[in-house]
Amino acid sequence: MKNRFTALAIPYALGALLLTSCGTQVVNPVSGQAERSVMSEEAELAEGVKGHREVLKEYGVVKNAALQGYVNTLGQKLAAQSHRTQLKWHFTVLDSPEINAFALPGGYVYVTRGIMVYLESEADLAGVIGHEIGHVTARHGAQRATSQQNAGLGVLAANILGAVLESQGYSGAGQLAGQVSQTVAAGYIASYGREQELQADGLGAEYLYRTRYDPQNMVDVIKVLKNQELFAAEQAKADGRPAPAKGDWLASHPSNDQRLDAITRLAEQYQGKDRYNDEGRQRYLTALQNLHFGDNPEQGLVRGRNFYHEALGVALTAPAGWNLQNESAQLAVVSPSGDAALIMRAVPADVGKSPAEVVRAMVKPTQGRLEATTINGLQASRFVGFRTSSSGAQVPLEATVINGPRDKVYLLQSSARDASAMARARTALRETEGSFRAITAADRAAARPWVIKTVPYPAGGFAELARTSPIARPEQQLRLINGFYGGGEPARGQLVKVVVPQ
Repeated sequence: MKNRFTALAIPYALGALLLTSCGTQVVNPVSGQAERSVMSEEAELAEGVKGHREVLKEYGVVKNAALQGYVNTLGQKLAAQSHRTQLKWHFTVLDSPEINAFALPGGYVYVTRGIMVYLESEADLAGVIGHEIGHVTARHGAQRATSQQNAGLGVLAANILGAVLESQGYSGAGQLAGQVSQTVAAGYIASYGREQELQADGLGAEYLYRTRYDPQNMVDVIKVLKNQELFAAEQAKADGRPAPAKGDWLASHPSNDQRLDAITRLAEQYQGKDRYNDEGRQRYLTALQNLHFGDNPEQGLVRGRNFYHEALGVALTAPAGWNLQNESAQLAVVSPSGDAALIMRAVPADVGKSPAEVVRAMVKPTQGRLEATTINGLQASRFVGFRTSSSGAQVPLEATVINGPRDKVYLLQSSARDASAMARARTALRETEGSFRAITAADRAAARPWVIKTVPYPAGGFAELARTSPIARPEQQLRLINGFYGGGEPARGQLVKVVVPQ
């Protein structure tokens, strides 16, 4: 939850003009074949510029000029070997812990710091970026715009490389509250089709080969995604949650098993290992030094059941078994079954500070009442009433306005799938609401941010490193971030990544 008080993200859709156009014949730069498209190259560029502004607003960028320069240099080298060298390419590291990479039409490519933590070398990163360049060079965004026009649908932007976090079962919390289902981020969860994803894998391998990186590194990238799935399943089992679905999280999207098989066969077609450059592991590890792991403290930190935001001066604790999902403009505390959540949002300054103004503007009730109360010494007002759903039905509405520290106001809104889910979750929702507090000295001590460092691999292995690691399930996570989740060990003395308090 970022320290800002403006509404999140205008819905990013390709313009209505594009969707009402009949389209024209355009030559695909990769295939060389003519195809009907509702999006010219000029329109791609315009949509890319517009989408880029929204992405930066929603995510923010990692404030590390050296890292941004490193990623941009690598991206430009790959783009120079692509099918669309005439584009002005942009490569950006987003300040997000999500394991994610995506592209917008017109040459805008993004990787998150979250995915960078799990890669092992410059060549691995080249594989991720090459895949996303492939989506742009093959005009997959324009193809999606055209196919969705044919289906009479609006179009959301972009794609996820792995969409691993979506498979873990908690990405719908914002959608429960009806706040972010049409934002830029929601668009990234919509995948390209199976053939487009596999084509982007193939183009990524080709661009690696042209840039003197081994296409086998594309295989390594897919293995990273598979290991994330395995770890997510292990976490779910340990937490008593159902195992998440495997890789094909949308029917049209190839599972990571399918992708691994396809890219392995494709990479084997490239011969001549003597032509490949150093994979750049040392350069890559140097670039990762001091990169935040997990949440950025500027956006608030999740530590187990607790959420701390020192910049805002607030903290909150989730009930046992509930999940904290820290989104860019809200915090969602989600029930184990995923059918209820408490959504905490900072109230924009222009909404006003009186509870009645806040409720009227932000939850739009049709009827109900406000009652004054206090929560941990903070002045608050609880609203109980009804609102009109998108289907026109009257549904229960519960929300609390809290005057927080530093003259900021917060809205805590209970949300559930239906009235029975709300009834089952009400006690836990009130418990969460009641934990909202001004941050304490003990909270601050627990909220130290974590960063990536490298150390020589010790004689005691990952078990030794895990003893001093602050992260949950430390041995498994350390194996995961170092590419040994399935077993095996680095050589003694080899540099490995660890997570330490800043």
